[in-house]
Amino acid sequence: MAKKPSNFGKEWSRADVSKLKDLARGNTPTPLIAYKLERTEAGVRAKAHEKGVSLKPTNKSPYTRRKA
Repeated sequence: MAKKPSNFGKEWSRADVSKLKDLARGNTPTPLIAYKLERTEAGVRAKAHEKGVSLKPTNKSPYTRRKA
């Protein structure tokens, strides 16, 4: 069994939520956000959904885009 992050199961502080929003705005990948906040990816995704924070990358082009 994998080791649980140090903040596993702990309440989210305002600072944690603020850092989540900043990292998401900076287009940081979800696994890296989880690592920096010492939380699980599932926990980060759940809190982002609860707070209305999008974790979708904003700088990736669609795969179907072709140069004409």
